[in-house]
Amino acid sequence: MQKIDFTGLPAATPSGAICAVAGLAGRETQRWAERYGRLFGAKPFDPTLYNTVCLCTAFSAPWATSDELQLTNRTAVWGFGVDWRIDYVATSRAEVDDVVAGCLAVADGEPPADDDLMLSLADIREGLAESPAFPALLPAWRDQLARFLHSMAHEWDWRAAGKRPTLAEYLDNCDNFGFSFAFLSQWISSSPPPSEADIAAVQTASWAAQRAGRLINDIGSYERDVEWGDLNALLLDVGRDEIDRHVAELTGRFREVVVPLREDHPRLAYYLERQIDFCMGFYGETDYWGAL
Repeated sequence: MQKIDFTGLPAATPSGAICAVAGLAGRETQRWAERYGRLFGAKPFDPTLYNTVCLCTAFSAPWATSDELQLTNRTAVWGFGVDWRIDYVATSRAEVDDVVAGCLAVADGEPPADDDLMLSLADIREGLAESPAFPALLPAWRDQLARFLHSMAHEWDWRAAGKRPTLAEYLDNCDNFGFSFAFLSQWISSSPPPSEADIAAVQTASWAAQRAGRLINDIGSYERDVEWGDLNALLLDVGRDEIDRHVAELTGRFREVVVPLREDHPRLAYYLERQIDFCMGFYGETDYWGAL
């Protein structure tokens, strides 16, 4: 038997505590999703998806309880719901437009249509509205939601036309990853009302993290994307070595941008950094979706 050197391994107790939070959050998130079975009843929304999403947020915010991560987890899972509806359910641009319009109406405070995607978003919005930071961050939340939805629609157009974008075009459309939109729920639910300067600085860091995360995700989801017919950076006539180089550059750029946040917004900075680190470890082995 090969001898294993355990020297320098981190203590398991903190990891156990984080996993306990993630376990509680996974159960809660799955129960929440079950209320909206017309959306989350599809086969790829399996228990592992909920559990791994909650592991990601728990390890990114190791100081947080499952209750404090509730809205972040719901938003992240909701983003998978958008992906499912636009990428796999919609058969026409009109259906995509209906999804975009319906979700933006909810963001603007209008009553949701009898559609579980809109109803679950209204539930998330209602929860976020109880946070003191919500009024100040509502415009950013609404804007990032629009960016997410329109980027998903743009990707649908590429696929419908059989177009392969350039890597630059693909990265410019990286709001379809949903990272920055999910992060806004964490920001709103965990922070005091920010100033306009704070909003600009934090969003800049979030967008830098999202660009890196887009490619990190593609490395882990390549085989599934091939099977499902999804776009992936590795399908754009770009070799793995070049993608690895871009990941290193984008990750390095993010780590530069996030430095100024550490003094005034240490938990937000730490959360973003740990998200990227978690993604690098996680997507090196697998991704979130279950099987079709």
